[in-house]
Amino acid sequence: MDNLFGKIFVNTKDRSDEPETMDDFAMEGEVLRDALDKIASINRLLGGNAVTLEGVEWLLSAEADREISILDVGCGNGDMLRVLADYGRKKGLRFKLCGMDANGFTIGHARQLSAGYDNISYVCADIFEEIKQERVYDVILCTLTLHHFKDDALLQLMEGFKRKASLGIVVNDLHRSALAYCLFKLICFVFGLNSMSRDDGLTSILRGFKRQDLLGYTRQLNLKKYLIRWKWAFRYQWVILIQ
Repeated sequence: MDNLFGKIFVNTKDRSDEPETMDDFAMEGEVLRDALDKIASINRLLGGNAVTLEGVEWLLSAEADREISILDVGCGNGDMLRVLADYGRKKGLRFKLCGMDANGFTIGHARQLSAGYDNISYVCADIFEEIKQERVYDVILCTLTLHHFKDDALLQLMEGFKRKASLGIVVNDLHRSALAYCLFKLICFVFGLNSMSRDDGLTSILRGFKRQDLLGYTRQLNLKKYLIRWKWAFRYQWVILIQ
């Protein structure tokens, strides 16, 4: 247990630029599959999907009478898209859902898990190439993905999202916090996460955001209509309405 809480006074002043194992887009195999599924399960259990869904609801308040196209960037195993598909079916909404990830193995796994959903498709692609294309989506989602990028790349990506989203963007990402860092160690212990999931998760928290980071990006991107709200469990919801 000493090792569990040994690094309480971790420095969270600035965003870390340490890489994560999952940043290797060539990675594949059972360790990756287990990590993707555990991340999705923990995200669901801690209410993370609700943070993204709430943002989508806010953007779609006046758009319920037509088909809505939604792109999920860094979709992982597709759990968020399946939640949206179920939500749309329950509410009588017509969603056209697409998940994008740069890892081919991840996309293959997501396709298998989503086999029963005829309105979900997946694409293995580099998002920086995608934002150069003419395709436009109503809503772009970025759940637990934005923290993987350093600030310069992050701003480039968000500028691309502004051009490609006709209604808005929903970012759901980690709050960089020493308390979150310590609590994640406890989660690793309780859920028996593999070493890759544990190490990447801790690094992700240190690559996460504080409110002033998101406000700084908002100013640099010249965003006019947006929400930035702290959500449990140690998340920030950043919803951008495209004018």
